[in-house]
Amino acid sequence: MPALHITDASDDRLADYRDLTDVALRRVLEPDGGLYIAESAKVIARALAAGHRPRSVLVQEKWLADIEDLVDAVTPVYVVSPEIAESLTGYAVHRGALAAMHRPPLPSVADVVADARLVVVLEDIVDHTNVGAIFRAAAGLGADAVLVGPRCADPLYRRSVRVSMGTVFQVPWTRLPEWSEARGVLHEAGFELAALALADDAVSLDAFSAHRPDRVALMLGAEGDGLSRRALEAADTVVTIPMAGGVDSLNVAAASAVALWELRSR
Repeated sequence: MPALHITDASDDRLADYRDLTDVALRRVLEPDGGLYIAESAKVIARALAAGHRPRSVLVQEKWLADIEDLVDAVTPVYVVSPEIAESLTGYAVHRGALAAMHRPPLPSVADVVADARLVVVLEDIVDHTNVGAIFRAAAGLGADAVLVGPRCADPLYRRSVRVSMGTVFQVPWTRLPEWSEARGVLHEAGFELAALALADDAVSLDAFSAHRPDRVALMLGAEGDGLSRRALEAADTVVTIPMAGGVDSLNVAAASAVALWELRSR
């Protein structure tokens, strides 16, 4: 592990951390497939355990020991002061280490759901905090996979990864096509599509769970707008969480946790 001390924030070797936003990192042409940023030794360790490859690591001196056993002998580790780290990222890097990681190619939907019985489908959820929290719920409550719609926020965006505590590397996931194609793909794999939404004909979550199909795709929509009309038309069942106190719904991440706990394998 070559530890290289850098004292100039304009050093070209720090370009991945200085010059590129998360969106730019995803679209960068070199290396092929783009990059994403993993933050903290714990998250970097989970990314490496999932088989992701680092291009470099940025670390402050006092946290260097935390990543010495994580990276291989050829990955450059750039050691900088707290001031340089903050000037590069725009915020105080309290968790010590950042890694510029190569984006792996996404698997097919068929491969991701091949052995799954409970998957989460995210449609148009653009809040990265919610995406990360849903991945954490999926990992902790036994979902087998997450399928992300075409306009959903990127699970590998820095905030999504951080909020998920690195579980975006633990739960299998991939992008889902538009509903005109996605419905057939999921039905062909044997899934019943259960839309979590408010509707006059909705089935309560506990009633649905009591007669749960063998394979369920739990559909979640954006905060505020909820699932689109096309998503609801694609669903086999609309499911709702019974509420009290004059409250009609929960934050989408909280709702995902409630529904996943109720639908978990007994």
